[in-house]
Amino acid sequence: MRVIGGTYRSRRLIAPPGLDTRPTSDRLRETLFNVLGNAVAGSVWLDLYAGSGAIGIEALSRGARQVYFVEAVEAAVKVIRQNLLTLDITTGHELVWGEALRVMRHFESGKVVCQFCFVDPPYRLNKEYGAALNYLSGSSVLDAASMVIAEHTRHFDPGEVFGRLRRLRKLKQGDSVLSFYQLAAAEESAEGTIAT
Repeated sequence: MRVIGGTYRSRRLIAPPGLDTRPTSDRLRETLFNVLGNAVAGSVWLDLYAGSGAIGIEALSRGARQVYFVEAVEAAVKVIRQNLLTLDITTGHELVWGEALRVMRHFESGKVVCQFCFVDPPYRLNKEYGAALNYLSGSSVLDAASMVIAEHTRHFDPGEVFGRLRRLRKLKQGDSVLSFYQLAAAEESAEGTIAT
């Protein structure tokens, strides 16, 4: 596993042991960041269920201003810390050890607003998708321009609508899928539709 582009391009990353943490593949990360393009520069990210930290580190490598890594598993927290240390990334990030929904309350009280929120729980924890996306739909960490990106297996579809969050796009690659969500305007939310 390596950083695909930007300042830390081609640098190696380590992954936590065990099957619960499933790092986003190099190819899928490259596809994601090609889609996002120049919007990454200067952006703020929430990397929920961060695992190895590969998504957040890729964002930092490509010019993100701030990344909040959120991870509940101690072994994964240690790996994220090690990856940041190995790459000598000393600023522009906060690593929080805790359950995603609990930690988001901390961000809300700190008035954090992100441009991108990446949601990638272990695939066996399907219920985490609904819990996280429903919470985000009413959270102050998102504004009208924020994008929520959920990575999931092609054998499981988290859904189209979560409160005001509407899925805009699905991007499939191998066994993995990226679902892109954005907040609908209040009137669109009431109608249950979103303009494209």
